[in-house]
Amino acid sequence: MKFEILTPIGFTVRTSESYWQRLIIKHPDMEILEELVQQALASPDEIRRSSQYTNVLLFYLIRKESRWVVAVARRLNGDGFSIAAYQTDAIKEGEPHGPGKGFL
Repeated sequence: MKFEILTPIGFTVRTSESYWQRLIIKHPDMEILEELVQQALASPDEIRRSSQYTNVLLFYLIRKESRWVVAVARRLNGDGFSIAAYQTDAIKEGEPHGPGKGFL
């Protein structure tokens, strides 16, 4: 296991070493940002539910002005799996979520 992070909305997101390697092939800039990806999952500035997939969440962590690190996780049967991580200059559309909002 590469990492296992408890999110503030009560479920754990896991990432294997092999999956992390596949992720950084697609987004090589994320290799040096692993700690920020973990921080985005553990203590995000914003959480949004995907507008396309109800079991996919986007965890945003501001890196600098108008720049976020995004950790994307899928939640199935109470388990969470990291499916993507990238940097963005805009928060995607989707329903905002967080502690106390009756999430999933």
